Amino acid sequence: MFGYVRPFRPELKCRDFDLYRATYCGLCRCLRRRYGLIAPMLLNFDFTFLALLLWEPEDRFTPCRGRCHANPLRKLPMCPDSPALELAADESVVLAWWKLRDSVQDEGFWRGLPARVLSWLLRPACRKAARRCPEFDKTVRSCLAELAELEREECPSLDRPADAFARLLQSAAPREGTQGRVLSQLLYHLGRWIYLADARDDLEEDKLSSRYNPVAARYGRSGDDEALRLTMDYSLELMGAALQLGDFSCRTPLLENIVYLGLPLVERAVFDGTWKDIKKQKIWRNDT
Repeated sequence: MFGYVRPFRPELKCRDFDLYRATYCGLCRCLRRRYGLIAPMLLNFDFTFLALLLWEPEDRFTPCRGRCHANPLRKLPMCPDSPALELAADESVVLAWWKLRDSVQDEGFWRGLPARVLSWLLRPACRKAARRCPEFDKTVRSCLAELAELEREECPSLDRPADAFARLLQSAAPREGTQGRVLSQLLYHLGRWIYLADARDDLEEDKLSSRYNPVAARYGRSGDDEALRLTMDYSLELMGAALQLGDFSCRTPLLENIVYLGLPLVERAVFDGTWKDIKKQKIWRNDT
């Protein structure tokens, strides 16, 4: 979807890097098994983070081995199938399909043609995923419709559209019990942060195409990086506070790397204009 939620590779210990890659590859395999050959195209770092959050606490990470979807001749360490991977896979399909439909409506015929074709190919998978997580599907539809209405109104508020996307991502995790409340708080502010980061990243492009951008609507066409950075940092602080209240066992150091190092690095890159280069890098390589 966006790909903003990624670890800071230079500070990852080997065991945490292995855990992250195994979760990423396990989610890819889960998408393929549940939704066919096209579904792994939806794989991104954001839903890998969600799978890590949803995983039941365990003291030790024990991977299995499976064949790589991109290269079936290779066997790689992967997290075994689990409710966390299955839920992350279901929700990634639902969210990706509705985002594609949103792109079809926002773009013209020719610019929206790739999204139209891909959404048509994914329609059977989306129907299946919606049956498996109906509440999430309902919330995604409702929040995206709310966002579309705010865009049509050219809403001058930064918080209203950010809140709509935050509630969308918040619904990706169960809310029962202490851990559920922790995940609810963490995902809400992650969704808010992602929305604002994406708005800042698209500021120049939206200006040239005369599209609605909440940063421009709130602060003017040139934006206000100082004010925007303050509100984004506030969401990062609340995410960090929520993370400390949860029980993530052996995944805690990896999640802390993402929240305390990875997200701030991405934020700086969005503001200084280097994000478009960074997001193309493959974190599996030692030189990136």
